[in-house]
Amino acid sequence: MTLGVALAQTNSSNYVDDSVREARAVAEHGLRSVWFGQRMDYDSPTLAAIVGREVPALQVGTSAIPVIGRHPVLISSQAQTAQAATHGRYHLGLALGSTLAANAFGVPFDRPIARLREFLTALRELLDTGTADFHGELFTATPPLPTAVPGAEPRIPVLVAAMGPQALRVTGELADGTLPYLAGPRTLGEHIVPEITRAAKSTPRVVAFVPGVVTSDVEATRAKAVEQLAFYEQVPSYRRVIDLEGAQRAADLAVIGDEETVAAAIQRYYDAGATEVVFSSTDLAGPDDQVRTWKLLGELASQR
Repeated sequence: MTLGVALAQTNSSNYVDDSVREARAVAEHGLRSVWFGQRMDYDSPTLAAIVGREVPALQVGTSAIPVIGRHPVLISSQAQTAQAATHGRYHLGLALGSTLAANAFGVPFDRPIARLREFLTALRELLDTGTADFHGELFTATPPLPTAVPGAEPRIPVLVAAMGPQALRVTGELADGTLPYLAGPRTLGEHIVPEITRAAKSTPRVVAFVPGVVTSDVEATRAKAVEQLAFYEQVPSYRRVIDLEGAQRAADLAVIGDEETVAAAIQRYYDAGATEVVFSSTDLAGPDDQVRTWKLLGELASQR
């Protein structure tokens, strides 16, 4: 999984059908991984399981399910079901969450690092042993029946959308890697990769999510990116990595340009320590340029 894309439908008549259709097109262009975010509508592990089963050439992942409002026993069940459905091609991405996610469940967004540590500890026990006897301050996981799903092999990779020092330390200790978004090459190389590597027992995966598109209409596409990505500038964790990169706006981190420009930008992420790069927002410049982007990514993937 060196290069992939994050898919998100707009103006869809059937979200699942359209996601499968797009995933098939991605695979036809030589890409081998697709990722789905977790919003307030569809369920991302279910969607990944369906897509992975329908398009067996693809690895599928979720990026990322907030741990706020979720329980490790339920996430373990969802992830293992997706792993069995895809015959071992599912990758679980988690996130700390935010006040926005917490408000949706009517719970406070407090002690996020402690919550993440407990969640990952219980989840690891569930995935490793098929049961758990975990008693924390924020979670209890003591299922009275076995939790292992037959066919959910190999063990599901668990990654966390961690970018701050404390979250990266917990992720390095208890997960398989991180899923940073809007963290540019400088931020990856100087902050994220060193922090998680110090905490990890083995080489962690660093899956850099990057908004980007191959297009000839750079100015109009950049303007659209400014509009679509402005939300992230108000979220403290994203504001921090935008500032660390020396950028003013989230859109400054979007990779927009011709094939040569985009390929060079992708290489900078690898040079900074990313083990994988996933392009998001590939629809910024319309369907033709989206396909143009997939084609380039597929060509680059075949060279790695």
